[in-house]
Amino acid sequence: MKKKSLLFIFLMIFSTTGFSQVQIIFDTDFGGDADDLGALAMLNHFQNKGEIDLLSVMCWNVEKHAVSAIDAVNTFYGNPYIPIGLRDGEEHETAWNHSKTLVDNLPYDATKLNVPEATRLYRKLLSESENNSVIIVAVGPLMNIKRLIESKADQYSDLDGSKLIHSKVKEFVIMGGNFPVSKDEWNFNGDMPGVTKFVLEHIGLPITFSGAELGSAIKTGEVFNELPKDSPLYLGFYHFGKYAPWMKHQFKGKIFDNATFDQTAVLYAIRNGVGKYWHKVTDGICVSDGKGGNTWEPRINSNHSYLVLDMPIPEIEKELEAFMLGKF
Repeated sequence: MKKKSLLFIFLMIFSTTGFSQVQIIFDTDFGGDADDLGALAMLNHFQNKGEIDLLSVMCWNVEKHAVSAIDAVNTFYGNPYIPIGLRDGEEHETAWNHSKTLVDNLPYDATKLNVPEATRLYRKLLSESENNSVIIVAVGPLMNIKRLIESKADQYSDLDGSKLIHSKVKEFVIMGGNFPVSKDEWNFNGDMPGVTKFVLEHIGLPITFSGAELGSAIKTGEVFNELPKDSPLYLGFYHFGKYAPWMKHQFKGKIFDNATFDQTAVLYAIRNGVGKYWHKVTDGICVSDGKGGNTWEPRINSNHSYLVLDMPIPEIEKELEAFMLGKF
């Protein structure tokens, strides 16, 4: 009798254990704050360990080097095949963004000229997915999501954007706002008035919010000083600390701890962690004022919730560092 193939054995294990990967699309404003880089490193490690299927990285940032930097990070971690989609917008170059230092030091193939527009890639990937299977993790301004909602039937699906989302997406995890109330937060602003308000009013699916107050309380990064100087986490976090306008006054020649906004959203999307890391506030909705502010308004049996930290801060900081370093 012929020996069973490794693929056959894997399929048998899969069928008997019930193991199921989390299907994730990561929508990011990569290149500014280094938390996007930390979150992308986490996603790559979870991908390599078989815990998730990272379907795509959607890039909101139209900065010149952002797409190539994302590809450089994925390539470094052994995942150059992960598709990247880019928001349609006018290119610019921002010297303090950490994307350029990544592309200057790491190999990549993708550029803004050879990746698909984000809405098109969203529609293709969702049309190919099982019903209610995809978690969209949005850690930047929400224009890609707005355009997906507004999209029309095409060669990929007869469904319009809203119906396609409701058919294929299980949950949205959004890093944005402050809870329970905020006057202005970058991801909910993005210099794009009305976008957040439109998205929150039209999704109609479960949304879990990881607010800025959560990420700002949890600080990581200093540990990356121990990494090789040509690793993405060292390159990006060093550049961010040295040159970002709101960070450089603290820079003293080394990477220092800073906020983990996007990493918390990714951790929830993959591991959930309710009862371990945090609990959820429910029975309310996040209402956007259309200008970057938000309020939490009571509503029984709503499908909105936000995370409140339970784990002691030093403990979750160590866990997040382990996830970013792949030591788990």
